[in-house]
Order: sequence, then structure tokens, then C-alpha cells
Amino acid sequence: MRKKIVAGNWKMNLTFAEAQLLASDVVKEFAANTPDGVELVLCPSFPFIMEVHAKIPSNSSISVGAQNCASESAGAYTGEVSAKMISSLGVTYVILGHSERRAMFHETDELLVKKLGQVLTNNLNPIFCCGETLAEREAGKHFEIIKNQLVNGLFHLASADFAKVVIAYEPVWAIGTGVTASSAQAQEIHQFIREVVTDKYGDAVAIDCSILYGGSCNAANAKELFANADVDGGLIGGAALKAKDFVAIANSF
Repeated sequence: MRKKIVAGNWKMNLTFAEAQLLASDVVKEFAANTPDGVELVLCPSFPFIMEVHAKIPSNSSISVGAQNCASESAGAYTGEVSAKMISSLGVTYVILGHSERRAMFHETDELLVKKLGQVLTNNLNPIFCCGETLAEREAGKHFEIIKNQLVNGLFHLASADFAKVVIAYEPVWAIGTGVTASSAQAQEIHQFIREVVTDKYGDAVAIDCSILYGGSCNAANAKELFANADVDGGLIGGAALKAKDFVAIANSF
């Protein structure tokens, strides 16, 4: 089912005390300014997931996500965190294929397929990231890059499993730079993604697929971005670290 989703990727930020405070502040701000039909997702660092989850009321439209997971189910993989471990904490979502993971940690399509399998096996919902660099956009390759990421990373799935996937479009050139894709650019790519999904899975699956925008979305530009027909929310970075701004984004639909 297509949802309006605003997910906050806290990345490698905050101390334990700061994460507790931010989670509490988001819950309070959300209760005071609850947007209609919008799901918030908080994605803290691994050590804070359990405490953040404990801060969220059971009847709230706030979920918790992890920023990554291991490609294996268990074993001698020092420092890794499995999807099964994440699921045992009551987590709902896992971010996969973020541009920082692809670039800094050299995550390949093949590795992401394995991670995706772990996420789905453990009844978690993937937020699957795709997007182009500035060089790829300037070379006119952005449609090709995005389609390949979707085909290689997701299109082996049966329709029932694909229906659990949330897609996040990340123009890599707009992440953390303060530069945002224009409303028209965002809609163009989101519409393209939905068309690619339609070609593979048909209209019904594509219409139900939530596609988030993930490039320097903030409280000032969210309303214009979210007004587009194919933009179903945002994967938020820096603005997610401020409770008022984060909830303001969720109220921008």
C-alpha cells in the first residue's frame, strides 16, 4: 500500500543521551502537530535503536528503522549486525544501498541483493536507495544509472516481496550540499522510477509503491517537493536531527 513516509536518517551522529532526547522531542512534537496519514521513521545508529524504540508510544504513527544490515544471517562476521538481530528489536525498516554505503564502503548490486534477502526473510521493510552522481547527471546518464540500480538490486523479487519495498531517490549531488533538486527534477525522476516499476510489475504494484525524495529536503522546500504527484515523502538527513524541523517536514503534505 502506498504510504506517505518521512524517514530520518541520523547517520553517525549523536551520543546516547542526545539520541534519547531527540527521540523524546520528536514524539512530543509529533503528538502536538500530528500530520494526517503520514508515517515517521527514525533511523538512529545501531547502539541507540532499542532506547529510541522504547520512547515511541505503541499507538503512534512513528516507526524505527536501521541504517544498514549485514549480508549474512549469522556467523563469524565481527562488527556486523544481522537483519535477524535488528528484527528482534521491533524495528520496521532497514535502509539499503544509501549512496554513502555504495561510495565509501563499496557496496555492489550483488551485495545489496544479499542484504535485501536478509531484510525480507526477517519480515523487515527495505528503504532501497538509488541515485546518480553529479558527473553522471551532467553526462546525461542519470536515467540509465537509476534504472540499472533498480533492475540489478530489486527486479529479481516476486511482486509480493517487491510490494514491501520503499524506494528512495537520492540525487547524490544534493546530499549534504545544500543543493536540492528542483521540484520539476524530483518529479521527473520519481515519475521515471514509477514507469520503470510499471514496466516490470504492472500498474497496480507501481501505483502502490512509495517513492521518497532524499536530497537535502528540509522544512523550507518540503511542501513544494511533496506537492508532486509521484513524490511520497522524504529520506531526511540533517533536518532529521532537529525535532521541530523534522515534524514540520512531515506536515508539508
